[in-house]
Amino acid sequence: MQTVTDKVGVERDGDVLVILIDNPPINAGSLSVRRGVLESIAMLADDATLRAAVIIGRGTTFVAGSDLREFGKPLEEPQLPAVIRALETVAKPVVAALHGAALGGGFELALGCDARVALPGTLVGLPEVSLGMIPGAGGTQRLTRLVGVARSIQLVCSGERIAADKALALGVIDAVADPSDDADLRASAVRFAAGMTGKRRVRDLTVPPDAPEAIDAATQAALKAGRGRPNVRDAIERVKAAASEPIDAALARERELFQHYRIGEDAAALRHLFFAEREAGKPPEDANGEARALRRVGVIGGGTMGAGIAICLAEAGLDVVLVERDEAAVNDCRARLHEHWAGRVRAGRCNAERASAFEAKVAVGYDWASLADVDMAIEAVFEDMAAKEDVFRRLDATLRPGAILASNTSYLDLDTIASFTDRPGDVVGLHFFSPAPVMKLLEVVRGTHTSDDALATGLALARKLKKQPVVARNAFGFIGNRIYDAYRRQCEFLLEEGALPQQVDAALETFGFAMGPFSVADLSGLDIAWRMRQARAASRDPNARYVAIADRLCEQGRLGRKTGAGWYRHPEGARRGVPDDAVQALIIEASAAKGIERRAVDDDEIVRRALGAIVNEASKLVAEGVATRASDVDVAMVHGYGFPRWVGGPVQWARQRGREALARDLDELAERSGAGFVRGDPAVLV
Repeated sequence: MQTVTDKVGVERDGDVLVILIDNPPINAGSLSVRRGVLESIAMLADDATLRAAVIIGRGTTFVAGSDLREFGKPLEEPQLPAVIRALETVAKPVVAALHGAALGGGFELALGCDARVALPGTLVGLPEVSLGMIPGAGGTQRLTRLVGVARSIQLVCSGERIAADKALALGVIDAVADPSDDADLRASAVRFAAGMTGKRRVRDLTVPPDAPEAIDAATQAALKAGRGRPNVRDAIERVKAAASEPIDAALARERELFQHYRIGEDAAALRHLFFAEREAGKPPEDANGEARALRRVGVIGGGTMGAGIAICLAEAGLDVVLVERDEAAVNDCRARLHEHWAGRVRAGRCNAERASAFEAKVAVGYDWASLADVDMAIEAVFEDMAAKEDVFRRLDATLRPGAILASNTSYLDLDTIASFTDRPGDVVGLHFFSPAPVMKLLEVVRGTHTSDDALATGLALARKLKKQPVVARNAFGFIGNRIYDAYRRQCEFLLEEGALPQQVDAALETFGFAMGPFSVADLSGLDIAWRMRQARAASRDPNARYVAIADRLCEQGRLGRKTGAGWYRHPEGARRGVPDDAVQALIIEASAAKGIERRAVDDDEIVRRALGAIVNEASKLVAEGVATRASDVDVAMVHGYGFPRWVGGPVQWARQRGREALARDLDELAERSGAGFVRGDPAVLV
C-alpha cells in the first residue's frame, strides 16, 4: 500500500484505485483524512491507466462521522465540500464501499461519490441536526435528490439511521454486497466501479416530486419533535431549497448555516453531551471487573415497571423468567405484556411474528424455583424496605452461586438491601425509569460491597438493552432522584411564596424541560413521593422548611392522572391537566398558615431558582463522590428527567452561566429556602 497521509493509503486493484481510510476507531473524517482523499483523487485524475476508484474504510466501519473535536474551532483546509467537489469534478467514477456506518460527513462523502455499495446491516444517516447543527457538505441537497423533500426532511431532522436494505429500497445506495466479509465488500465495489461507463453525480438528478400535503406533514412533525429549534427550521428550509434553488447557491447557503451553527451554544452543549454520554458508560477508574455472562434473567414483580423491564430484556434477546405473587397477578402480567406487543403491531412498529417471538421469551409464573438457573434477578416490587427484604432473602436462598441480585429501587439504601443476603458483593442497583421500554437512562448503583464484576455486569446489561448507563454510589435517591427532590422542593417553595403550579410548569417548559414538575408528578403519581416523604419524616430536620401542600392533596385522594385529579384536574380524554381552583385555594391557605405574604413571582425567578437548586444539589453529589464525574449529572438529567438536550445538562448550563452569576443564584436560593438549606460548592462543577 502506498501511504498518502498518516490516515489514508492507496492500492491498485487492476485498473481501479482503492483509497483506504484508516483513522480508528471510527475513521472520523479528520483533516488528515480529508487531505488524503483529496490527494488520492488527484492521483486518480493524473494516472491514465486508472479508470475508476473505490473509497473504503479499514476496520469495522466506513466513516462514522466527522471529528467532533474540530467543530469548536476554525476548520483547516481542505474542508469536506472541497473534497466532495473533487469527487464530482474528476472525470472518472468513484464508488463508496460502505460497512459499519456512514454517518454525517461520512454519509455526505458517500453521497458525493458516483455510486454506493454496502454490506448488509450498514447504517447511513445525517445526525447533524441532533448535534445542534445542520448538514454542511451537501447532505440536505444530495439526499433530497434521491428521496424527495418529505422523506429528506424526516431523515435530516430526526437523524435517523437507516440500514442498507432500506437505503437500497430508497435509492440511497446502489447495491448490497455479499455479506460474508469486508474483503467481499471491496471486491464487489471494485467490480461495480470497473463496470461503470461514466459519472453518475447525485447533484445532476432532479428532485422527485412530492405531494404538498406530505411536505407539510413532514415539516410539522419535524418542528414538533425538534421543539422549534432554529437549526431545525433552517434544515427544513435547506431541504426544500433543493427543489427550487440552483444547487451551487443552495450548497453555499447550507455551508454558511452549518458554519454558523457549529460554533453556537446549542452545538457546543450537544457536543459536550455527546462525549459525556460515552464517558458515563465507563466504569469508575477503581473498578476493573469482568462482566459475567447473561443469557437468562429473572424479574420479580410484574407491575408496570417489572413488565417494562421484562419487555426490554426480551427485545434484547434474553430469556426472561418473571415471578409474580399469585395466579391472578400472573394473568394480569401476561395481559400487560401481550397488550404491549399487540400495540406495537397495531402501530406498525413490529410485525406479528416478531412480537410473538418476543412474548414467547418471557415465562410468567409464581414458582420461585423457576429462578434457580437465572444469571441475574432484577427485583421490581413495591418501594418499601420490608417488601425488598422479603424478596432478597428469598433470592439469596434460590439463586445459584455467581448470579447477580439487582434491585430497581429508586430511593432506598442499597447497602441495607444487600445486607439481607449472604452475598452482598453480588448485589447491584439497576434503577430503570418509567416507562422502561421508552426511557433510556439506567442508573447502575454501586453499593459499599458491590463487586467490580457485578458493576461491570450491570453496565454490560445497559449496553445490551441500548440504555444510557450512569454509575452512582449508594446514597438517598442516587443521582437523579436526589437532584429531582431538591428541584421539586424548590418549586414547592415558589408555590408558597406566590406562584401557581401552571405558572411554574409553563416557565420551566419554556426553558426547555419536556414537562414541568407538577405535570410530571401528576403523570407518575403523587403517592410515590408521598410514601418517600413519610418514610423519611422521622429523620427530617424539624427546623427545615417543609411544604405540606402535596401531602394534603394525597390525603384528599388526589394522586394525579390515575385518580382524575392531583395538582391539576384530568378530565376524561384531556391530554393536559386543567388548573383547579381547589388547588389554588389550598395553596393560598398554606401560605396564610405560615404567615407568608404572597407576592408576584416572575418566570425568570422560577427558572433561576429551579436550576439553582439542581446545580447546588449536583455540586454536593459530585463532592461526595455519589456521581463519578460532573458530566454524569448532565447525562442523568437529560435522559431521565427531561432536561433540554440543547442546553447540555445542568452542569453545562452552570458553566455557561459563570461563577459570579451562580454565586448570586445560590445567595438568593439560601435566603429563600431558609433553615435546612445546605449550600454546595459549584467550583467542583465549573
